[in-house]
Amino acid sequence: MGLFILRRTGVMILTALCLTFIVFILTNLYPNLEKLAKTEGNFRMSDEAVASWLDKNGYLQPMPVKYGQWLGVLPGWRTTTNEGITGRCITGVVTPEEAEAAPSFCGVLQGDWGYSTRFKDDVWTIIQTRLGNTAFLMMWVLILMVPSALLIGVLAGMREGSVTDRSLSTASILTTATPEYVSGVIFIAVFTSSTVGLKWFKGTATSAMNDANFENFFLPVLTIALYGIGYIARMTRASMTEVMTAQYIRTARLKGVSFPKIVMRHALRNALIAPFTVIMLQFPWLLNGVVIVETLFNYKGFGWALVEAAGNNDIELLLGISVVSVVVVLLTQLISDIGYVYLNPRIRIS
Repeated sequence: MGLFILRRTGVMILTALCLTFIVFILTNLYPNLEKLAKTEGNFRMSDEAVASWLDKNGYLQPMPVKYGQWLGVLPGWRTTTNEGITGRCITGVVTPEEAEAAPSFCGVLQGDWGYSTRFKDDVWTIIQTRLGNTAFLMMWVLILMVPSALLIGVLAGMREGSVTDRSLSTASILTTATPEYVSGVIFIAVFTSSTVGLKWFKGTATSAMNDANFENFFLPVLTIALYGIGYIARMTRASMTEVMTAQYIRTARLKGVSFPKIVMRHALRNALIAPFTVIMLQFPWLLNGVVIVETLFNYKGFGWALVEAAGNNDIELLLGISVVSVVVVLLTQLISDIGYVYLNPRIRIS
């Protein structure tokens, strides 16, 4: 197992480098850099002025060099002007003596994630705050989604073709087929609008970041959880149905083992193998897939920060968000693989 984890960790690091390099190239295309220069400088800047601004701020270097500097494996750029020396690892314009004392490496590996042009703050500080808000939202979504989905899937799969199975399967299909932006708008119109007469939820998701309660936090949680409940329940139902028709289950029935004991002791563990993988895949989906819900309810989390960064051409924040997203996806896949091995003893790591 140790060798397996070590090998997978090496593959994860290589994958993360490749993915972040692709994102780095896309965010540093010249049209994006030109827009950044005009946003930070003047929208009426000429092409020569734009090129001068980009060159002064180190954006016209070769792409691999810029990526190495951003990652922190190459020395940061420096530019000498009439006022003094400026550079990636230098704050403002300093004298040659102060520049000599400044660090040469200042990238992601050194903990310097850059500066957000949209929020006027350090990228890592912004990511910590927004990621914390989304993590709080994800926690309550998982608390509602996972037990409900597993219960629905197991109940539907225990007796295939029954009224319970048909009813729960139909409800699962309906929730999965309804996008979050549709269910979110319906919930807002029905439960928060005074015109309908069901103004049960008077709070706003923005206030939930400071003081979460049932009125201001349940609707965004329910909107996200409904889609996942249907998807996980269908996978659990399919897995449970397959297990209940297995030969060892038939043997247990012929021996007179009670039906509840068959389900709890023999069928449930094997039926949860496939849903476990699906549940682990919900983490990256919740991290980046809540963009619509956070924007719809104005909940300022990780997805909301991604929309703001993309809409305002905040290159450093986009890169920081991409790093966190890649790491979360790769870690959840590793945990899923390890958990799959423990749930299914028939799998052996070679």
